[in-house]
Amino acid sequence: MKRCKACGEEFASQFTFCPIDGNQLGEIKPTHTYEYRPTLISEKSLLQRLGSEGRFLLDSFQRAWPQFKANPILFATNQLRQVNATARRIITRPYVAAASLTAITIILAVVLGAIFLDGRRAHQALASEPDEDLVPTVTLDLGQDDDAKAKPGVGVAGNGRVGFNQGRGEGSGPKPARAQGGGSGGDLSQLPPSQGRPPRPSVIPAPIPTTYARLSQTLPEAGINIDPVLYKDLPFRDYGDPRSKSLIPSNGPGTGGGVGTNQGTGIGDGKGPGFGPGTNGNMGGNDNGPGCCGSGSSNGSNPNSNDFDRVFPPREVTTRARVLSKPEPSYTEEARRGGITGTVILSADFSRTGQVTNIRAVQSLCCGLTEKAVAAARQIRFVPATKDGRAVSMHMQLEYNFNLY
Repeated sequence: MKRCKACGEEFASQFTFCPIDGNQLGEIKPTHTYEYRPTLISEKSLLQRLGSEGRFLLDSFQRAWPQFKANPILFATNQLRQVNATARRIITRPYVAAASLTAITIILAVVLGAIFLDGRRAHQALASEPDEDLVPTVTLDLGQDDDAKAKPGVGVAGNGRVGFNQGRGEGSGPKPARAQGGGSGGDLSQLPPSQGRPPRPSVIPAPIPTTYARLSQTLPEAGINIDPVLYKDLPFRDYGDPRSKSLIPSNGPGTGGGVGTNQGTGIGDGKGPGFGPGTNGNMGGNDNGPGCCGSGSSNGSNPNSNDFDRVFPPREVTTRARVLSKPEPSYTEEARRGGITGTVILSADFSRTGQVTNIRAVQSLCCGLTEKAVAAARQIRFVPATKDGRAVSMHMQLEYNFNLY
């Protein structure tokens, strides 16, 4: 090997002059000392340097061609010897073996870790079974499931089958019987019915304002036709559906001036001036029928509405929930600093009362982005799904994309 004294670069023995600066090359004396020799990069442009390297390769080929043509075997043997000598010189440098072994170990650890994590994800995906067109998960549940533990019915107090007051009776009829009936209403609003208290019982139908509840007047400002013994003045400021979670004043998408999703001057998802899923007034489900023997209580058991109280998959509803507004989640500062991007997928129940409940993360992101998506999902406003003319709860899947621009 030969070395240029001007630039310090080393070249093969067959070279006489340095191809970089033209200085004569000198023989390298064998030594076992190692010294730091930085490579100086020319200030020429990239194209000029590439041209210089190209000319160097061409010149090297022209120099080597006569030797190769005269004796190809000897030429190849010399080249192999030079490669072997270069490899030995590199390997014998300090710490080369240790550094190489460390690099190989790190690469193998990364590859094995990726294979292990991918196998765990595949195993978890196979172990989970889809639930009504959605992928179930228990990774995160920050929603308030107001339907999962509730028994079917129209009451709100507790312990009994139907009614607003405490107790097991169902009305003031002369013979023992279940109270039946229901009502609904609305003013074609695009928002779900809002939360509130039912107005006092009245045989005079009247529209129900949901913006505020005024004091009683000679003629009722609002009224629903239910058995007075079932009525209770609930602790809400405004009139509305006590089962709803929506706090935005709205009579709902129904018609007739009541509060609900169907037709009438009552409250609920039935039809008529009463309360609940039945028809023609009173409460309890089915067609209007007086109950007996004392004030009623919550949890009714309308035999024809039990199926309507569950959460439906999209394929089983007549009309799907229609989203009116879907606020976008914001980035967290931690995720922004870390450059985190991706998609959060949530499964949720779009409740018939107008709330997004039972929110679960199907696919999560770190740094608070999943929590931001859940908070945004809670603020979605929508018109509930319907089945056979009744408002029902429905499963839906939500996707929130987080991108940095």
